[in-house]
Amino acid sequence: MNRSAEEDRDELVRLLAETAQGGQQAFAELYRRSAPKLFGVCLHCCATAAMPKGLITLARNKAIDRLRQHREDLLDQPEAFDRADEDQPSPAQQAQQSQERQRLEHCLDGLEPEQKSAIREAFFSGATYNDLAARRGAPLGTMKSCIRRSLIRLKACLEIT
Repeated sequence: MNRSAEEDRDELVRLLAETAQGGQQAFAELYRRSAPKLFGVCLHCCATAAMPKGLITLARNKAIDRLRQHREDLLDQPEAFDRADEDQPSPAQQAQQSQERQRLEHCLDGLEPEQKSAIREAFFSGATYNDLAARRGAPLGTMKSCIRRSLIRLKACLEIT
C-alpha cells in the first residue's frame, strides 16, 4: 500500500514531536526516513560528493540555526520551564561551574576587546571564521590567526588561575 505525501508528512511531524520529547525510537525512525533525502539536498547544494567539509559546514550551520530557533520558541512558552530537568546539576556542580565560569570570564577580560568579542561570537554563538571575517572586514587568515592567538592566551591564563 502506497502512502500519500500528506500521510508521510504527518508521520514525520509525529516522529519529530516524539523526538522532541526524548523518544529515541522516534528519532531513529525519523533519521532513517529523512537522512537520505536531506543528504541529497546537501549534495545538490554542493554539486559534488567530493566536498564533505562543505556538507559538514552546512549541517553545522543548520543545526546552530535550529538551536537558536528552538531557544527562541522556548522563551515564548513559559510552561516549558515548568518541566523538571533530570540533567540539572547538583548544587555542588553548580558551584564548580560558577567558579569555572568566573575563571573564564577573568581570562576573557584579559584579552583585547576585539579578541574577546571574536572568541565570544565564535564559541558562544556559533559564528564561523568566515562569518567573523566578513563582519569585521578582515581576511580569513587574519581572523583564524586572531582566534588561535586568543585561545593560546586563554589557555595560558586558565592554567595559572
